[in-house]
Amino acid sequence: MIVEQVRDVVRRGGLLLPTHPNDLPTRPVVAMLSGGRDSVCLLDLAVALRGEGSVRALHVNYGLRGAESEADERHCATLCDQLGVELEIVRASRGQGETGNLQAWARDVRYGAAIELAEREDALVAAGHTASDQVETILYRLAASPGRRALLGMKAEEGRLVRPLLGVTREQTGAYCQARGLRWREDESNDSGVYARVRVRHGLGKALREVHPAAEANVLRTAQLLREETELLDSLVADTLQGCRSIALARLEELEGALARLVVVSLAEQAAGTYVPQAGDRVEEILELGRRAGSGSAGGSDLHVGGNVSARIEDGRLSMVRLPPRG
Repeated sequence: MIVEQVRDVVRRGGLLLPTHPNDLPTRPVVAMLSGGRDSVCLLDLAVALRGEGSVRALHVNYGLRGAESEADERHCATLCDQLGVELEIVRASRGQGETGNLQAWARDVRYGAAIELAEREDALVAAGHTASDQVETILYRLAASPGRRALLGMKAEEGRLVRPLLGVTREQTGAYCQARGLRWREDESNDSGVYARVRVRHGLGKALREVHPAAEANVLRTAQLLREETELLDSLVADTLQGCRSIALARLEELEGALARLVVVSLAEQAAGTYVPQAGDRVEEILELGRRAGSGSAGGSDLHVGGNVSARIEDGRLSMVRLPPRG
């Protein structure tokens, strides 16, 4: 029962089907395989819906957990033999003395390897993020980042990357694997309170479920509605900018406050190539900077708005420029 239930959810999502309106799933699929329940479920679903000849798996061994990392790799190799899937293994190691967020480093390595393989074979990359991950992502971003986009969660499609399991919970992927007789590996770090997302999972997530049993479903529904509304807002911003990467200050000052914020954020994010939600809080400062520049008063015509982006005023127009990384 659970097997068909999960497969039906993924079929309706369309991301792993052989045909799709945007033609992307006609490409082969590279399934990212950690060996955990979600990625094992994903790989089996990809084989079931696409056929083993259209699916490859990628496992990254970071060597961070000693013998456990080696056991993960062997488990993935055994699973791929069982499913008739070719497996590519990437071994990565962090430079001695390298600092920074360990999870961010591992994520960059993982996605970098997956995209490189996908581009080489003109394939899609499938990640095993579930509805449970989606809720945790929304709650984490809500706490850590301002702005509406914090509530949107992960996209089901981002270029070559697809997330076919966003309609399936972590509990369902485990039940699916059990019903299919597929074993998975548990990573103890996934339960370590050292990581913020784990604290969200076991603390905030649990508290929300105690408030209301449908809390997670309500968070997901809210994110879906906001994403649909965001598409409408984005089209309004696009109409306002009319394809330009700048806007006249006089026009910016005419806009309603909410639209002015969205326009400034859009320009900043075009320059940064990533989210810069805090830029929307600088509208009044930008307009004042323009007034000073127009009156010939002393003072620069640039204003840092966050995210290594600076607002630049020239000839009565606002544009955004990306700043070099701080040394």
